[in-house]
Amino acid sequence: MVMSQTLLKILKQQRGDACQIDILVNDWAKDVAKRMPEINQVFINPFKHGEFGLAKRFRLGRQLAKERYDQCFVLPNSLKSALIPFFAGIKRRTGFIGEMRYGLLNETYRLDKQALPLMIDRFCALANDGNKPENISYPEFAIDKPNQSKVLQNLGLSLDKPVICLAPAAEYGLAKRWPTAHFAKLSSQLQQQGYQIWLMGSAKDAELAEDIVKQASITSDIHNLCGRTNLVEVIDLLACAEVVVSNDSGLMHVACAVNVPVIAIYGSSSPSFTPPLSDKAIIQKIEIECAPCFARTCKFGHYNCLQQVLPRTILNCIEQIKASYTGTDLKY
Repeated sequence: MVMSQTLLKILKQQRGDACQIDILVNDWAKDVAKRMPEINQVFINPFKHGEFGLAKRFRLGRQLAKERYDQCFVLPNSLKSALIPFFAGIKRRTGFIGEMRYGLLNETYRLDKQALPLMIDRFCALANDGNKPENISYPEFAIDKPNQSKVLQNLGLSLDKPVICLAPAAEYGLAKRWPTAHFAKLSSQLQQQGYQIWLMGSAKDAELAEDIVKQASITSDIHNLCGRTNLVEVIDLLACAEVVVSNDSGLMHVACAVNVPVIAIYGSSSPSFTPPLSDKAIIQKIEIECAPCFARTCKFGHYNCLQQVLPRTILNCIEQIKASYTGTDLKY
């Protein structure tokens, strides 16, 4: 979702402000879409992961037909994702061939993974005859300052101390999660240096974050915010941070789009496909023989690709980020 914004920017550049862009997204992503100024209308995708629902897709397609769209860009490569624009009768249905989508799409390209190694490259190529455009810009979300102040007040937070945000979760599995013990040690060391720690995530990440709090030797300035915010509020809170430390996750990409410094920790996954899209990002990845394996769990049971990224390494990265700013650039 985050990476699709660059495609939207290209379309606006190519076709001007008269080009109206609507988007069909999962319910969780609707708030993110509201922070993309390129978007006109947001429609909610009602389908669960893996659900085919042919009749429901037909009905949604006929509903969207009333909008009389000129073109649809289908970013997922699945067959079912191409059904809705087909049922909507949209004249130009653009995407990669993917799962044998001949006929469903009528403006198709074959994906050259070597020429287009990154997901953002692939999205943008759809607006450039299947080729990678030059000078791809990064996603960038708008920050709502009044809402930011309101959220800080509602959560009882202040900015009297500099903020480090930690995003300890990763949907994919344990092989993408930096150990909670490492997060706990890092948070204690940062508090000793005068920082406050905000643990960010959804409600299902609250227990994971609480485990970090329990393991930390210092807890006076740790705030577990998991499940206490919606995604729009998370965007505004991340903008308060000096640095965001995150696994390879959706929140990592959101933090990059907020334009704050990010330290991205990779385990079983690879930044060669979905890197942090920011000039302010530092990638931390251990080069070991078995990584990247792209597995959800470690078949050896040691998770060394994550275990060997030590808290002191992340601390050094934070010091590196601080040193890169002049005194007037710092938020505190």
